[in-house]
Order: sequence, then C-alpha cells, then structure tokens
Amino acid sequence: MLAIGPIRISTSPSRSDVIGSRWCIFFFMELIPAIDLQDGRCVRLYQGDFAQSTVYSDDPVATARRWVEQGATRLHVVDLDGARSGRPTNTDAVLAIVRAVGVPVQLGGGLRREEDVAAALALGVERVILGTAAVEQAELVARLAARFGEQLAVGVDARNGQVATAGWTETADVRAVDLVRHMAAVGVRRVIYTDISRDGTLTEPNFAALAELVRPEGPAVIASGGIAAVEHLLRLKSLGAEAAIIGKALYTGAITLPAALAALSQTP
Repeated sequence: MLAIGPIRISTSPSRSDVIGSRWCIFFFMELIPAIDLQDGRCVRLYQGDFAQSTVYSDDPVATARRWVEQGATRLHVVDLDGARSGRPTNTDAVLAIVRAVGVPVQLGGGLRREEDVAAALALGVERVILGTAAVEQAELVARLAARFGEQLAVGVDARNGQVATAGWTETADVRAVDLVRHMAAVGVRRVIYTDISRDGTLTEPNFAALAELVRPEGPAVIASGGIAAVEHLLRLKSLGAEAAIIGKALYTGAITLPAALAALSQTP
C-alpha cells in the first residue's frame, strides 16, 4: 500500500508552460459522454454498486455513434468487469467503439500492468486511465507517466474523501487530495475525480472537493459524478475543470448533449 505524506511539487519550465496555457484557455470545458461496459453491454451503476446496474443498451457501438453525432469530441469508456477483476475484459467492445467513431477515446478499468496499458493504446485508444495502480504501484505510474505523457491519466475515485480501489469495492487509507498531489509529483498531468456517493444519483457534483483539487500548479482535473443539470456544468467550468464526464444524465435525458454544448459555448 502506498503511504503518502507531505509532498513538495516542483515544476519545470515546460510543465509551467503547459499549466499556464491550460489556465489561459480554461473557459473551454470539454463534455465527455461515458460508456460503461459490463458483459459487453452499456450500463450505469448507482454509487458504483455492481448490484445496482441498469442496462441502457446492448449495443455500445451504436451508443458511441449517437453521442458523437450529437457533438461529442471525446468518449469516456470504462471496462467495469476489468475494474473489478484487475484485467481488461471488454476488449472486443472497446476495439469496436474505437473503430466506429472518429473522436478520441479514453479508457479505464483493469489497467494495472504496463503491458495492459500499451495494449490498450495499441487498440487505438487515445488516453488510458489508471486507478488502483495509482495507489498500489506508484513507481509504475511514474514510469508510465514518463513513457506516455499526455496519453496517461489517473482516476481518483473517492468515498467520504478516501480513495476507493478495485472497481470501487475497497477503500484505501489515502485521502483523494493527497493522491492527486502525489500523482502530480510523479509527473501525471491529468486526473479524473469521481465522488462515488454522487455517481449515478443525479444529485450534484461534489463542488467543494473539486474546488480543493483544481489548482494552477496541479494536474488538469476532469470532473465526474452527480452531474444532473446544465447549471452543474457551468459551475464546474467556473471552478476551472478541464472537462466533465456525463453519464446517467445523458441516458435519462436530464441533459441533452446539444443543449449542454450550446450553453457552455455561450458562457465565458
């Protein structure tokens, strides 16, 4: 288990340039539809509970095409079975999605070995997301960050402020804010923060936690969990989130992608 103490984050000129550029253009916030795969189907979980799974489509490729047709510029794909087992599982579905759409795909779930990360990128995935490995294998994450750079992100999934791992089935003795700082220190440039208690609930994001994580000297932050209204997206944008992942709100119709994109484009 990774023990995280006080960490001093140093910045190189190139890193400062990247951060400076990001904050100069932070008014653009990307919306990323989520496609969660379980047994090859498109599902949504309630608060990360595998026993509370709703199937929205038996055809993830059709779902992916629908979001792209509505304006999505990136897709967020999660291999739920892989997240729980520790090994990529829905590889065929992931490959089919990548081949079917003309936008970048980011993939998480079960990527805990360097060879699995490399294999995912070889499929055509544009960005890979590590979760459990960030807590249990910090040296691996540092090595992958150096090797893959912008193609690597870390998923920081939290329950009551503590990091959850193994497909959200276990809780580590690590605070989410400390993990984000440590990931920045080892070279990770982007984190995806999910408050598990909000995920799939259509309540609202954990704005307080996100405000604590978004810092000019830190990694870019993608918000996930609890988004239920366009107003939530506008607030996330004002906090400085680089992007927001939307799942259940899209599948239930609480938010329509064209309307959300239009609202964000009209807000400085």
